[in-house]
Amino acid sequence: MRILFKNAHVLRRDAGGRWNALENAYLGTDGRYIGYIGTEAPKGSWDLVKDMSGKLLMPGLVNAHGHAAMTLLRGVGSGLPLQRWLEEAIFPIEAKMAPQDIIAGTRVAVMEMLASGTTLCSDMYDFPWDAVRVFEEAGMKVNSGRVLLCFDPDMKAEDCERLKECEQFVKDFTGRGGEGLKDGAEGLVKADIVLHSEYLTTENTVRALADIAKKYDCAVQLHVSETEKEHEECKERHEGLTPAAYLERCGLLDTPTYMAHCVWATDEDLDIMKNKGASLVHNPTSNMKLGSGFAPVAKALEKGVNVALGTDGCASNNNLNMFEEMHLAALLQKGLYRDPTLVTADQILDMATVNGAKALGRPDTGELREGMRADVIAVDMSKPHMRPAVDIPSLLVYSAQASDVTMTMVDGKILYENNAYTTIDPVKAEEEFKAAVARLLA
Repeated sequence: MRILFKNAHVLRRDAGGRWNALENAYLGTDGRYIGYIGTEAPKGSWDLVKDMSGKLLMPGLVNAHGHAAMTLLRGVGSGLPLQRWLEEAIFPIEAKMAPQDIIAGTRVAVMEMLASGTTLCSDMYDFPWDAVRVFEEAGMKVNSGRVLLCFDPDMKAEDCERLKECEQFVKDFTGRGGEGLKDGAEGLVKADIVLHSEYLTTENTVRALADIAKKYDCAVQLHVSETEKEHEECKERHEGLTPAAYLERCGLLDTPTYMAHCVWATDEDLDIMKNKGASLVHNPTSNMKLGSGFAPVAKALEKGVNVALGTDGCASNNNLNMFEEMHLAALLQKGLYRDPTLVTADQILDMATVNGAKALGRPDTGELREGMRADVIAVDMSKPHMRPAVDIPSLLVYSAQASDVTMTMVDGKILYENNAYTTIDPVKAEEEFKAAVARLLA
């Protein structure tokens, strides 16, 4: 379908990394791709023409770390430190989860993300085969995989069922593109290698997982140095090596890797990440809510590390609002180091869009340019808190709210517009969600 948006502000990123908006511009989509951006009316015919007066078109946001079905656990265990939160509140409920629960929780997460402008996310949770079906049915993009866990230090890699499942997921989804995609383009689902963390796995299995990642040329997603306890106990277990250094020794960083949290990452860890091309995924709300600390984002950016943004799961956030993460990420480093020049609005927009796309191995999204995927959201610029628009990047980071999103398009298809979904039945989704919550939290 060919759609033309007219009379819009169109947010673009220039070669120097500055974000700016074309005024009274046109954006045309041709199937899954952006076919035209400019201030002159394009030639040709269109299946649909939409007047976007008072709206800003910008790239869809990328939530680079999350656990979608944790919508089922929103608010559970609030006020507990991480370890007690997991052991006392989260793990007992997760042990009861079945595929139908994951489907219900994921569908509500997709609704929340689409309504707040997220077009691509990373998901790390149980029953991923069932979860990604929900994303595909809704038309939203996701990077996912089977999560590796292993607690037996004597287990041989060839005997680890989880390892086999990790590889099977990659086999099932690698190359699953879809009709109309350009050569080499990814479909809605991109298979990742997923390692929960250093502390919930063994060296044998981590090394074997690294081999699988190399075999299939997959990105790797995992938790790293989220708490001081995790960071220091890793050093005790592995001859003084931090989690990042340990993972490097295991060969896991030899393929593109994106690391959630990195709150306790050292300067040396950041150097490893830069040298290996690994990305840091900043989760400011979750890290503060659980009292974990503050990721060294300013230092990471200074060293040239690719920094993306994530919400984490709803149990530790408690929402999937990327505008809120942008706002907090911009403020935290300034307050922490008492320097208002740290982490600019342009850098924050990078983190929420193009940097997230880079971390997830999706180079064809994250920016509005001709030839890129048509992952586009519309933000209402007419509300009182969005005036005057003298600095649009700052306006988006410091003033905009998730509720200002009026439209979300993925691969050229409008999935959400003016509080309505085109691919999801919200009544059915709510019924299934209520049933799952009632069973799990009984």
